[in-house]
Amino acid sequence: MHNTKPKCCHVHKQNSYQEYLKLKAKVEVLQQSQRHLLGEDLGQLGTKELDQLERKLDTTLKQVRSTKTQYMLDQLSELQQKEETLVEVNKALRRKLEESTAATQPPWAAEEQNVSYRRQPAQPEDFFEPLECNNTFQIGYVSHPYCQSI
Repeated sequence: MHNTKPKCCHVHKQNSYQEYLKLKAKVEVLQQSQRHLLGEDLGQLGTKELDQLERKLDTTLKQVRSTKTQYMLDQLSELQQKEETLVEVNKALRRKLEESTAATQPPWAAEEQNVSYRRQPAQPEDFFEPLECNNTFQIGYVSHPYCQSI
């Protein structure tokens, strides 16, 4: 009985080591695949492998673009809903403002708001006649006939 225990442990260690080697090989394959996807270490690949890699990258790129497009459409939809909400809030606030303004205005102010003003047409250049005037300007000087004789 004493001999079976060490043999069992040895078999267990052997199985663990085999599992370790398998996992290590798998990690190496995944790392090599990752380098290929990143465009590294491509010199060792043949035409067939490069075509497979290109198809894989095309498929991945299409998935990324599709996900991005869907994300942008979802954002657009959310923004349109927010816009509709803000437009409705704005309308409600405008009605409330108009109601409060109408309630605080005197009755004649409402009539003044309804008056429409029109702009007068421009006058022709010869409409105004130039005034004749003295172009001299003197401060503190009184031009009176009596003062001039003194």
